[in-house]
Amino acid sequence: MPEPARFAYPACRLVRGSQASLDAALARFGAQPVDEVRLAPEGWSGWPTKRTTLAAEASVAGVGTFRGRERRTITFAPSTRPGWWIRRTDQPEQLDTAVDIANLWTSARNLVLRSGSPHNYLRMVEHIVALRAGLGLDNVVLETNSGDPPLFDESSRSMVDAVRNAGIVETDEDATYVTVREPLAFAGTRGDFLLFLPDDGSRRLRLDVAINWRTIIGDQRVVFDVTPETFAYGAYARTNATHRQYQLAWAFGWLFADTRHLGYNKNNILIHGRKRWYGEPRFPLEKPDGTKKFLEPVWHRATLDLLAALALTGPDRFVGTVVSYRAGHTQDCDAVRALYRNDLLVRA
Repeated sequence: MPEPARFAYPACRLVRGSQASLDAALARFGAQPVDEVRLAPEGWSGWPTKRTTLAAEASVAGVGTFRGRERRTITFAPSTRPGWWIRRTDQPEQLDTAVDIANLWTSARNLVLRSGSPHNYLRMVEHIVALRAGLGLDNVVLETNSGDPPLFDESSRSMVDAVRNAGIVETDEDATYVTVREPLAFAGTRGDFLLFLPDDGSRRLRLDVAINWRTIIGDQRVVFDVTPETFAYGAYARTNATHRQYQLAWAFGWLFADTRHLGYNKNNILIHGRKRWYGEPRFPLEKPDGTKKFLEPVWHRATLDLLAALALTGPDRFVGTVVSYRAGHTQDCDAVRALYRNDLLVRA
């Protein structure tokens, strides 16, 4: 079956944005070919029906994302409390922060979760909390003594490996699921959109994610079912930055918070320009003409950005299908927030 027909989607009720903008973006999206498909294998029964937690603690350490010269550690600890919780051990007077859309402080450049004191926050949580949805891990306490998370040369794969080595175990409590009431659309202002489609009864999550950059990244699109295997595969994809952004971080990082990514280097992020990569890109795909296309940016966007926003559903697992075209952090989170504000979610 041709790819456009295989991944055709029904008309969706527009929740936000212009119908004309949505129609134009849908036309461009429909014309963009699918580069890679990774669907769940036949017979995969989905996630455990019971809530899960860890059998033991798992700690990972790396260079600080925003400080650069200091090592930072994140510990994933078992929990009987439903959901994920962030515990700042350097602020014992503060309560744990629930990983929930209600506690999202900002999504301008990265996701920051905060509760209580303005100092009780954790920055760039997307690369961490994505593990919740990607590995089917329901109950966890994240312990850290800083709001500055670690960076890894293997992106989030280091955390995936640590969690898997600690062991994911089932509890006695039933898992809970949410999905959208009906097909919904969120249109942006720059030719971007998100579609949310209800669960089909399988209690699975499928993502169809396409990006379009005017750099060497170009057009990229992947379709996959979220399983531990597909997530572990995508978790190897690093965040990307333009060469100009990378230079700004090192030239002015100490002066401006927006560019204070002092832990960035050519190993732990993917740097790109209009016509070249700065470093070695990952996820090669050989094209018909013998050249290679590198799908690292779209796999990062899907598994560690979009999936992180879908993990902000408190203790509930989000299931259904989500289609993303040229969207980003803020649109992801605005859409999830709108699902709650407009009572558009139901139990699955």
